[in-house]
Amino acid sequence: MLCFACTVQAQNKTKRIGNRPRSGSANSSFDMVKGYQVAVKMNAGHKPVQLLQLNFDAENVSADSIKFKVNVYEFDGITPGENLIKQDVIGTIPEGKNRVNVNLEPYNITAKGSLLVAVEWLKSGHAENHFAIGLFNGGTYLFKNNQWKKVPVAGVDFNMLVRKLSRA
Repeated sequence: MLCFACTVQAQNKTKRIGNRPRSGSANSSFDMVKGYQVAVKMNAGHKPVQLLQLNFDAENVSADSIKFKVNVYEFDGITPGENLIKQDVIGTIPEGKNRVNVNLEPYNITAKGSLLVAVEWLKSGHAENHFAIGLFNGGTYLFKNNQWKKVPVAGVDFNMLVRKLSRA
């Protein structure tokens, strides 16, 4: 017999994966060139989860907002695989210092295992972006000139709220 209350309770279990949220003075800036990506590795666990929200601290010192696309790749630790997001998910970094939140829940994206979570610049501009970083947390991955490169030691504070999926 299936317990409805147990199923609802299991569906509401959320956790945060990725790097710890930060808002200190340690930050890093990345080239803003259309198609370039900034990413971190996240572990979604062995069981499927639904991706709910991408979060990170950023400062935009330009007068315009900065638009980006969210990509979530399957990741074997060396090379990103399939992009799990099948629709364009667009986010914005407003002018000033912000905690950026991108709602992924409406896209019903499920994942498990190792992921590479990235923001991709939608247009070229001056490097007027600054991301909060942490040290010794897995590093940051950059995609530019059609190749991925890992920058060790400092990782941007990308993290994601996920919901554990219940067994049905």
